[in-house]
Amino acid sequence: MFHSIVVPVDLAEVDLARPAIEHAAQLVRESGGRMTLVNVVPIMPVMMMDTVPVSYEAEIAEKAKASLADLAATVDLPRSQIGTTVRIGGIQHEILAVVKEERADLILLGSHEPHLSTYLLGCNASAIVRHAHCSVLVLRERPEQVGGHEIPAAKLGTAMPATGLPVS
Repeated sequence: MFHSIVVPVDLAEVDLARPAIEHAAQLVRESGGRMTLVNVVPIMPVMMMDTVPVSYEAEIAEKAKASLADLAATVDLPRSQIGTTVRIGGIQHEILAVVKEERADLILLGSHEPHLSTYLLGCNASAIVRHAHCSVLVLRERPEQVGGHEIPAAKLGTAMPATGLPVS
């Protein structure tokens, strides 16, 4: 059973993360483990540095901390079993750093249904799957969340091992 679960959350797409958070909460309840919600504020591109205040990333990170704390408060777990972390940096690098610090044994990712433009997984999810030293579970969107298009049930909740190929 998993005892330390990391759930990356894109605060711009909280609905995508909710199924992963719910699944992680269930695993935590069963194992008595702990879950950490992680949000990463991307580094500002150099070409935009002159157009925003020096404190921009720190201000965004503070807003993200508040939003992530609000999200964590909606999860039906004791506060001792759920934590939040906000980082500034490269998304996959920071998530993997949190996984290492938390000694996580599972990363639970929400992901869009694959399209040609994302080729199986999004860029960040794909990098996390490839480079993680622990198990990674990728939960796909539910059919009612994918632009009204019906998706065969076999594609939902597809687990992705470190090879990046779907498990049958």
